[in-house]
Amino acid sequence: MGTRKPAPESSQPKLPRRPASTLTEKWTRIDDVDVFYRESPHPPADARVMAHIHGFGLSGRYLLPTAERLADDFHTFVPDLPGFGRSGKRRDMLDIPDLARAAVDFLDDRGVEKATLVGNSMGCPVIIECAHRFPERIDRAVLVSPAGGVFNQPLRRAIRQLTADAPREPVRMARVAVPDYVRFGVPSTMRMFRALTQYPSLERLLEMRIPTLVVLGQRDPLLPHAHRIDEVASQTDSHVLVVLLEGAAHAINFSHPGQLAHVIRLFMDDLPIENDPSWPGHVRVYEVHRGKHHPPSQA
Repeated sequence: MGTRKPAPESSQPKLPRRPASTLTEKWTRIDDVDVFYRESPHPPADARVMAHIHGFGLSGRYLLPTAERLADDFHTFVPDLPGFGRSGKRRDMLDIPDLARAAVDFLDDRGVEKATLVGNSMGCPVIIECAHRFPERIDRAVLVSPAGGVFNQPLRRAIRQLTADAPREPVRMARVAVPDYVRFGVPSTMRMFRALTQYPSLERLLEMRIPTLVVLGQRDPLLPHAHRIDEVASQTDSHVLVVLLEGAAHAINFSHPGQLAHVIRLFMDDLPIENDPSWPGHVRVYEVHRGKHHPPSQA
């Protein structure tokens, strides 16, 4: 379990001069490491807890557009895991099991017994590992653009995929991502990539026993085509609901926050996955696969 050690106010790191969102920005200290996070400023007393887990080399900052939209409905947390973003570094924080342990330590530190976890890219294997090792701590899982596994191997292929994805993302994404990647560094990137691609994401995803939403971008070069995902997901009776978002690439939490938040709300209440009439004509959501054991829609 993570050990919370409140630091004297004078020794705490400084908060950013300008908040990146309407969420409150805070520091805590877990196992002698400073951890930066954001939280709903005024969560309802009975709100379900939702924590957003970032991707490879990034901080939680690019998850904020979606997290903000959900912060009034859920008690929302967006941490920078140790070794990422503004949080301090730990030598053992560069493989999936260690990051899963760090995510649970953060929940412990915040006094959260059970939460829904929302991840993007590398954050998805971290959530899958949390569900594998700490199933009693995870209420539901939302996996957005899961990364890792054989489709992203070897490294040169992953680099080509990332290069293809970059122009498909909003230009403003670079202003968020580049400083994070520079801070993360090349040695950490190489080590984390090996851990990510060796993790058995698909096998453990299909073993999960909690309601799980997988959201895929139709223009995401880091993922197989939707029909292949449906083919694989259909190999076993699972708890997984797979949804395809038209027009989106990899960083859906940043590029399509309104659509993603809408889908997450429907999933959380077991409602049918439907388009919002206010969406532009080029954006549509499609249900690709619904596992036999996924909760039925409460229509």
